[in-house]
Amino acid sequence: MTMMDLKNLLKRVQSWPEEAQDELVAVANQIENELQGRDYLASREELQIIDAAMASIDGGEVASEAEIKAAFAKFRSA
Repeated sequence: MTMMDLKNLLKRVQSWPEEAQDELVAVANQIENELQGRDYLASREELQIIDAAMASIDGGEVASEAEIKAAFAKFRSA
């Protein structure tokens, strides 16, 4: 990608919906943090997913031993 490609993209981004612009900024910040060796910062959406998972666990919703073994087997074969 050339500098002109990047400038053209940024011009087009200005017409995107605000939510899409926010997502682009979040991704760009994540890339920049990784390039600079900074710690990973979870996005708002990721934090909401984590909170929902923690609430499920607190509510007693946990995977059975068989479900855990099946999940590990699935990812090991991938």
